[in-house]
Amino acid sequence: MTEMSDPIIIAGAGIVGAAIAFELSRRGRKVVLIDRQEPGRGASFGNMASIAINGFDAVSRPSTWKKIPFWLANPVAPVAADPLYAWRMVPWFLRFLRAGTSSRIREIEDAGASLATRSLEDLRLMLSLLGADHMLSETSCLCVFGSESEYRAGQGNLEMMGRYGLKYEILRGAEIQDREPLLTREIQHAALLPDNHFVSNPFELVGRLVAAMQSHGGTLVRGEVADVERDNGLVTGVRLTDGRTIAGSKVALTLGVHTRELAGRLAEPIPLETERGYHTQIMAPGIDLKWSIIWPERAFMITPTAGGIRVGGSVEMAGLERAPNWRRARILVDHAKFALPGLKVENAEEWMGHRPALPDTIPVISASARHPGLYYATGHGHLGLTYSATTANIMADMMTGEAPAVDMRPFRVNRF
Repeated sequence: MTEMSDPIIIAGAGIVGAAIAFELSRRGRKVVLIDRQEPGRGASFGNMASIAINGFDAVSRPSTWKKIPFWLANPVAPVAADPLYAWRMVPWFLRFLRAGTSSRIREIEDAGASLATRSLEDLRLMLSLLGADHMLSETSCLCVFGSESEYRAGQGNLEMMGRYGLKYEILRGAEIQDREPLLTREIQHAALLPDNHFVSNPFELVGRLVAAMQSHGGTLVRGEVADVERDNGLVTGVRLTDGRTIAGSKVALTLGVHTRELAGRLAEPIPLETERGYHTQIMAPGIDLKWSIIWPERAFMITPTAGGIRVGGSVEMAGLERAPNWRRARILVDHAKFALPGLKVENAEEWMGHRPALPDTIPVISASARHPGLYYATGHGHLGLTYSATTANIMADMMTGEAPAVDMRPFRVNRF
């Protein structure tokens, strides 16, 4: 069979994998999309539905390092680490610290901007191709600050936005309530982020992408990938844990944090960790919220999505196996009730998921450095939905022999 007639295999049907599968199928390629569960049921199910085009600032920096002792000592802090798990993360933390030098910070932000500045346009096109333009909100996001000191601390992100030509508008006092009357009057500083839209249902979006892929002749397979099959160094397909093999000329691993195990077997270790995030989906909130709200200092967000209001955020470094700590979800709801005094928490459901986190906060979007025909798209952290359409375009270009519009050196798999 020729390379054109052999299917391209996408292992992982979250928002990133589904978008890649859709884009390849739209370009006329045979695609097999594989996941062990229903598409979109992993981290993509519980994301905050936000197109966070300003979310690419480098997390590791001296101002962050100073907060770590407080976070570790405070069980209700925005960031928490399981002491029994943290020792296993020492190599990851050392890489995280190395990513916080002044020169490295600028490199990280340049790389993020190369994706973020095209992400909204790419997403709009993807939604249009799906016939789903209505899924993108007309309103956008209000970034709020609880005090003058919080506002000053937020200037770094706003200055970064200005450096890369991203828009924002400062609001003060009554201007904030004029935009969103539901917000508490105790918030006296905010930034309107006019391009930070949100989608009406991120899980539904994954389903639409998969259905569109299938309408173009793509195949969805339920199964778990055990290994990538190779012959004389060339990728020939994948083997599933139930013994089935699926032939393919090219394979993309888009399994989020679970990419780590397969990449290790392929001698391409990727230092992925799970940032456990929480949300509460409130289906009877008692209010009609028009904007998404993000409060950076308290590390939470509120989004009208999935037929209700979603309150989520938090970072918990505790691995894949530990049971959820639902107290963290309830802390976020308490924050939300302060921000929105009229919010009711009725008909609510809590959720916890595993964001794939890399220590330099730059995703891996790359051809394998060792195995021709193997590709990676993982480690998008909080920005999987934001970067999904742009990642799909880049991966489809690489996998079909086209030159991506983005400098791919910062995203290479062998940079660590």
